Amino acid sequence: QVQLVESGGGLVQAGGSLRLSCAASRSILSITRMGWYRQAPGKQRELVAAITSGGFTNYADSVKGRFAISRDVAKNTVYLQMNSLKPEDTAVYYCTIGAITWGQGTQVTVSS
Repeated sequence: QVQLVESGGGLVQAGGSLRLSCAASRSILSITRMGWYRQAPGKQRELVAAITSGGFTNYADSVKGRFAISRDVAKNTVYLQMNSLKPEDTAVYYCTIGAITWGQGTQVTVSS
């Protein structure tokens, strides 16, 4: 069973940037789809961004143009570059494989 470990969360002011990392315990070369979800207090978990093994990406409308997902197969790591952060981006961010395997999450807090 592959394990996922997220890092890179923290406290940032509105307009700032953060880069989240998701390190997998084995090769991600053959993994069809990986993604990032987030969950704010009192809200349902929602998809933020996803990337396929072929490099295709998709994003939630709320983050298009501000966030970018990428992967480094050599490092078994998926990244989420988050720019122009807004207070409404505050949430726990989770890395996932096919919405089946999940990491423990990393907190992102954006102050106004």
